[in-house]
Amino acid sequence: MLNIALCDDEPNQLALIALYTSECMQSNQYECTIRQFLHPDELLRTCEKQRFHLYVLDIVMPLVNGIEVGKAIRKLDREAQIIYATTEPGFALQSFVANPINYLLKPIDKQQFFKTLTLAISKLDVQRESTFLVKTHEGMRILRLSEVVYCEYTSHTVIYTLVDAKIVTTCILKGTFAQHITPLLQDKRFLRPHTSYVLNMDYVESFGKNKFTLRNGYTVPIVAKQYSVVRDIYMDYLLAKESSR
Repeated sequence: MLNIALCDDEPNQLALIALYTSECMQSNQYECTIRQFLHPDELLRTCEKQRFHLYVLDIVMPLVNGIEVGKAIRKLDREAQIIYATTEPGFALQSFVANPINYLLKPIDKQQFFKTLTLAISKLDVQRESTFLVKTHEGMRILRLSEVVYCEYTSHTVIYTLVDAKIVTTCILKGTFAQHITPLLQDKRFLRPHTSYVLNMDYVESFGKNKFTLRNGYTVPIVAKQYSVVRDIYMDYLLAKESSR
């Protein structure tokens, strides 16, 4: 199911965009939830705990403009689709920092809006967009399973390495590492080859008797006693992936 967020400080404009969005979703038979926000700070607070696939943002808003909102969204989520809808053409170049799929001028042309929504949705892979929350010293962080290359348990914290080489470190865990990584291991892409490591098999470049080598040169150790089990799981994963193509 698609999760869509709309943010505009003008109630009439927000209602109109919500109507157009709903009509587009219905005409294409997409299941979705649509949340409306009159204030950008309310949207950003919600984004700390909930992820949306698609955002339609006004730019000229009080307190925080749409460009800043888009930048904040990008820090949490690099794959979500962002559409700007505004009365001001002068922000088009600035908007590129948030990597929007389109920049629409009000009054919104309904057909152009429909085309933009359809294009945005075509770029989403909702089935593989599983996410989970981790608690860091900066607050709650939403992680996509698809962006996690591997994670390591050390000093009662978990260090996540993401596809863009960014690092996310949790607070001290209250439970065990095994409990913490349950959401990862429920996904067939993830493997635990070592007591303190979990890796995403999509990012494996090669593996040997004692380690996996991942993209960007990362390495993850393999417990010697578990090598045959780990090897079989990885080979089965490769075969399943190949047969699905």
